[in-house]
Amino acid sequence: MLKRMSAKIPPNPPLKKGGARSAGGFSRAGLPVALLAALTLAGCAVGPTYQRPEVPIPAQWQVSIQTANDLANTAWWNQFQDSVLDNLIQIALQENKDVGIAAARVEEYMGRYGVTRSAQFPQVGANAAGARTRSSENGALPPGTNPINTFQVDLGVSFELDLWGKLRSATEAARADLLATEEAKRTVILTLVSQLANSYVQLLDFDKQLAITHATLKTRSESVRINRLRFQAGLISELDYQQAVAEYQNAAVQVPLLERLIAQQENAISLLLGRNPGRITRSLALDQLVLPQVPGGLPSELLARRPDIRQAEQELIAANALIGVAKAAFYPSISLTGLLGVSSADLSDLFKGPSKTWQFAGALTQPIFTGGALTGQLQAAEAVQKQALLNYQRTIQTAFAEVDNSLIAVSTLRAQLKDQVVQVSALQRNLDLATLRYQNGYSDYLTVVDADRNLYSAQLQYVQSQGDLFSAMVSLYKAMGGGWVGEAEQMTAPPAKVAASPPAS
Repeated sequence: MLKRMSAKIPPNPPLKKGGARSAGGFSRAGLPVALLAALTLAGCAVGPTYQRPEVPIPAQWQVSIQTANDLANTAWWNQFQDSVLDNLIQIALQENKDVGIAAARVEEYMGRYGVTRSAQFPQVGANAAGARTRSSENGALPPGTNPINTFQVDLGVSFELDLWGKLRSATEAARADLLATEEAKRTVILTLVSQLANSYVQLLDFDKQLAITHATLKTRSESVRINRLRFQAGLISELDYQQAVAEYQNAAVQVPLLERLIAQQENAISLLLGRNPGRITRSLALDQLVLPQVPGGLPSELLARRPDIRQAEQELIAANALIGVAKAAFYPSISLTGLLGVSSADLSDLFKGPSKTWQFAGALTQPIFTGGALTGQLQAAEAVQKQALLNYQRTIQTAFAEVDNSLIAVSTLRAQLKDQVVQVSALQRNLDLATLRYQNGYSDYLTVVDADRNLYSAQLQYVQSQGDLFSAMVSLYKAMGGGWVGEAEQMTAPPAKVAASPPAS
């Protein structure tokens, strides 16, 4: 079972056996001994007992990695060594609206759990009333005393015997729903941190592409100036000059496109921060970020790491418990009620011995014919349990696939970047040689244009691959889960009313 613990939830209350007998067949508590003996039957609960289903687990990932579980239990974004990113994540965890909604939903389900669990306890209530009544003296039956005073104070108790475990199963389902809601909150936190880190990396990626474009524009602007002078001097044709102008404009049109992408990306980050659209400050360039280390671990450890898997299991537990509630509806329901009070026509005599009143009662309800309603409820509960089981299995398989895909992406992108470094260096040398040959009349200007175009394209592709590698690493940490989710959860702002959190099963 999963081991993560939060604040403690009290267990379901055990049903106590009857106390010592007293004269008249009543216990000291005043309940009939026969009814107290019936409480011992409370262990006869119906419904299936939950057992974690067997799920096929891959023996290893397609890409072998070194085990480094401690990396998945720390604030991995600190490895980027970017203070701005650290600050943005801190702000988002405290001010993001989705995190606030998730925290409030946990409080809601804590309250629902308390309501459901309360049905296992005796319900005690008090009632006090006073009245003064005057009857008509011209009625069919003349009043004996007129007016009449009535004063009454009652203490009532009601209790349903949970013979078949209906209330306990309902409480188990409510508890599992609460635990699932807490795991859903952790999933929101996991997604928020990963999405913000990816968005910040993408922003730096756009910044780097814009810087490359400006540098290319500067080079091509100089080329346009030189070719214009050479054309005016009759050294080259107008074709070469116009080709230089066209290449300059091809790069120039990328500037407003990248500026738009940067502004939209800043607005997306502002939304994750829980703030209005605005500028996002940066401290480091993309190539100045430090690439985090690869977290490792066995595939089976995902069962205890990922909050979405834990949430899916709690939903399965809840669905399993609701089958017990549906089955218990076929059996008799027995409830006990008691009333102890005082009643008097004179307020001064209200609490004297002769004014005492009491009443004990029991009620049994047994469904006989419901037109298939109970059978339909049981069928629906079993179908919901099947859906929850399949969802649990699918969630685990999806988690394995996400981790494997991220590991493959990290491995292949690293190899790709090594080749792209060599490619960019070769294309830069190719441009230098093509320019030199053109200036000395050994080749036409189209050779220079092709070399410059290829270099610009390769530079942009290299920057995009850099961003993809950082994003793949972020996705890997997200897919692996780990203790870092709990550390991030501690950084969130406390809700207005701090509610105790339940332990995971």
